[in-house]
Amino acid sequence: MKVVKFGGSSVADANQIIKVGNIIKQDDQRKFIVVSAPGKSDKFTEKMTDQLIKFFHSESKRDKDLYLQSILDRYNRITNELKVDMTIVSEIEATIYAILQSDKDEALKLDEIKAIGEDSSAKIISLYLQKIGLEATYLNPKDAGIIVSHEPGNAQLLPESYDNIYQLRHQTGRFVIPGFFGYTKTNELVTFSRGGSDITGSIVAAGVKASLYENFTDVDSVYTVNPNIVKNPKKIDVLTYKEMRELSYAGFSVFHDEALMPAFKANIPVAIKNTNNPESKGTHIVQKRKHQKDCVVGIASDTGFSSLYVRKYLMNREIGFGRKLFAILEEEGVSFEHAPSGIDDMSVIIRDTQLTSEKEENIINRINKELHPDTVQLEHGLAMIMVVGEGMMNTLGIAHKATTALKRAEVNIRMINQGSSEVSMMFGILKSDIEKAIVSLYDMFFQ
Repeated sequence: MKVVKFGGSSVADANQIIKVGNIIKQDDQRKFIVVSAPGKSDKFTEKMTDQLIKFFHSESKRDKDLYLQSILDRYNRITNELKVDMTIVSEIEATIYAILQSDKDEALKLDEIKAIGEDSSAKIISLYLQKIGLEATYLNPKDAGIIVSHEPGNAQLLPESYDNIYQLRHQTGRFVIPGFFGYTKTNELVTFSRGGSDITGSIVAAGVKASLYENFTDVDSVYTVNPNIVKNPKKIDVLTYKEMRELSYAGFSVFHDEALMPAFKANIPVAIKNTNNPESKGTHIVQKRKHQKDCVVGIASDTGFSSLYVRKYLMNREIGFGRKLFAILEEEGVSFEHAPSGIDDMSVIIRDTQLTSEKEENIINRINKELHPDTVQLEHGLAMIMVVGEGMMNTLGIAHKATTALKRAEVNIRMINQGSSEVSMMFGILKSDIEKAIVSLYDMFFQ
């Protein structure tokens, strides 16, 4: 029994959905199908979720009408080309108006609007699968038993969901489930964080105890490095969960960085495959793999970071200094990514999305007032590079190779952090140096 998840590019238009139908039809074990909202394609230049969000936030009636018409036109075109029942488009329109006219708070309304993309994909694809002769049923996440916390836009799965989902094993036929959202115990629709359809797929795979979770996207496999930076990089055949988590966190867009945890805990293998080339082997993600002499499997990079640097003489002797610093960040609603430290200083790496100019001012003022540092400053324009591979701590020369590569590229290392991790090594550099750094690291480890 397999769970298959199709991303936005796989359901972007009628041609892609026809490919999805062929993939499902080829394997009777593909019983549970989780789908995203339509993504970008040659025909459509914007993701459906983005359109829905813009529609919700638009203030003028003219803009709202234009966005709504664009959304409905897209669904009209998809259903017309698939030759399935087009009344679903009028149902989508009625659902949108019902949400807008409800008396729920704005956060819940927004979640319900965002979820329309996935929900409509599931309904349309179930109709198409029926049309091509498959016993397929649309299954709402509530009926699937996906129960989540009441955190709009950032829902967390409640543990009792797994027992509910397991009951689906005993039912016949195929089920098409919209990703990205679940229901609270009080029956409110709440979404996971953006990209959460991957999370739903992993949850369903863990819940039904699938033999394999296949995640179909628009690439043949995971690559050792971003193919937009290095042309024709090597493919990765096998990864561990830990390695994929590190790579996803640090910028690999193939997988949502939280998505693998349910599958990881249930020890379910994952295969990343290409909807446009389903015969390709893809990349398999497993609990354990054989370690090789060259343990590095991938190099990930991401931009949009800032460094909060705090220096105070004899910081190491001041009991509670770190706790007080992180308490200030917590109280200002800011989470951190890394925190390399020395005897007298500490750097806290923060994603720029966590910061506003008001928060920055508050944080610096509070640190000066409450911790009395010698220096406190915030540096923007940083990028993070992660060199990833299990067994790194027990392999000689990894740091030497990485720093040599960066030196050759004339890239200055602003910080380095490995700490207790045996899976990754992090380098902080200036955003402007990212491409030459990646190229040099790739040459060092993979050429």
